[in-house]
Amino acid sequence: MGKEKQIEKKFRKKKKYSVDTIDEGKKKDIVSESYLQTVFRRFKRHKLALISLVIVVILGLAALFAPIIAPYDPNEMAGPFSGAPGKGFLLGTDQIGRDVFSRLLYAMRISLLVGIMATLISTVIGVILGLIAGYFGGVADMLIMRFTDMVMSFPYILLVLVAAAIFKPGLWSIILILGFVDWPGIARLVRGNVLNLRETNFIKGNLVAGMPLRHILFSEILPNTVAPILVYATSVLALSMLDEAALSFLGMGVQPPTASLGNMLNGAESLTVLTKQPWLWVPPGVVIVVLVMAINFIGDALRDALDPNSKG
Repeated sequence: MGKEKQIEKKFRKKKKYSVDTIDEGKKKDIVSESYLQTVFRRFKRHKLALISLVIVVILGLAALFAPIIAPYDPNEMAGPFSGAPGKGFLLGTDQIGRDVFSRLLYAMRISLLVGIMATLISTVIGVILGLIAGYFGGVADMLIMRFTDMVMSFPYILLVLVAAAIFKPGLWSIILILGFVDWPGIARLVRGNVLNLRETNFIKGNLVAGMPLRHILFSEILPNTVAPILVYATSVLALSMLDEAALSFLGMGVQPPTASLGNMLNGAESLTVLTKQPWLWVPPGVVIVVLVMAINFIGDALRDALDPNSKG
């Protein structure tokens, strides 16, 4: 009995030692991993975000390679008028015989282009104004923030509709309108971060060392502000795509015959189309919903992954 107890005791000690060793190994791996690896590890916890990322990549690639994938030219009258889905026409044809599937691929291309370009424009404007306002303060801060408040005081959708009514409808008009309307939120976000960062020791150290202003703003402050900008940009991307769809649906955005998700839905104004020809409006409607939801899920996961206070 004594021998058995001794063997059991040794076994327990050995088991405990191996577990502790594994834990220490894991701790060392976590400590030694880079910031990007940490962010990716946190991002992987969000299963919905991973699925959403795959969906966005697949739809993005389908839109990018639309000329190769599409069976017909999007403006070609290739079949019967308002033909139901069937052989040769996966999603049927529209009122003038154009292939709905081909138009859907090109429409995704346009809507994604509008969303990405409008987001880039608004992000660049917002970042520059936020950096200037937050770092210099004083008169520059007051003027920029009062102008930002003025823009934000207008109802957003009304501002977009008025701008769309003033300028000639078209692809680049809608990109510029959305780009110049969506920047105030990013500007305020960047300004708040810069106000905190400029009081830190490493920024004061750069000032004492005589580093040029360009280096301090774009090499020291901006990289530490990228995370919240990236998260906010995902919401701007989703919102820009929805705005494009709404304006094109109303006839104030991308104009036919160019296909966009919004103007493909324009035909759904007819009661006949709504009730008897769902292939004309269900596919673009589903694509808009899926894309916007997927982008929002990715944004939520990025927010958690980039949060320095997040556990693990």
